[in-house]
Amino acid sequence: MKLHGTQAPSKWVTRWAHLIQPQAQVLDLACGFGRHTRYLASLGHRLVAVDKDPEALASLQGVAQLLQADIENQPWPLSHRLFDAIVVTHYLWRPLMPHILDCLAPEGVLIYETFAQGNETVGKPSRPDFLLQSGELLKVCQGLRIVAYQDGFLSDPDHFVQRIVAVKETAQTPAAKRYAIQT
Repeated sequence: MKLHGTQAPSKWVTRWAHLIQPQAQVLDLACGFGRHTRYLASLGHRLVAVDKDPEALASLQGVAQLLQADIENQPWPLSHRLFDAIVVTHYLWRPLMPHILDCLAPEGVLIYETFAQGNETVGKPSRPDFLLQSGELLKVCQGLRIVAYQDGFLSDPDHFVQRIVAVKETAQTPAAKRYAIQT
């Protein structure tokens, strides 16, 4: 089994990364060994990679600004920071949701993907604390422009997933430019 963050970037992240403005300041939250940090840096973005594992972060030296933090048990370390994009995959800690959204800059893009209810029937994680309830990301992202949303089963490996792409619109956000769907 590969360590979290050493696999190829998520197809969800690569599919929607084109929505992130060029040379954006991007937060990769709970980044693990940085599969998305590396991918987004290769596109020219400036990354802040956050994880509690010092070994994982050490593997990203020179790729991103690194922040070792226990975001579940310590104060939110990114208050008053804004990011043009925030990427979260395979991570869920519900008390952080308001903090994550507060860090999204105007016209910023949220790309979020994690396990959903039903996953307990096929593997880990299986605790309800770590599985999104039906429609939960839609509720969390109320007030944002939902660009894409999926909630269901994927195979290879078998898992249930919920994922969303949402934009913090402003009155000046040009819809035709920002939400181009790539097939």
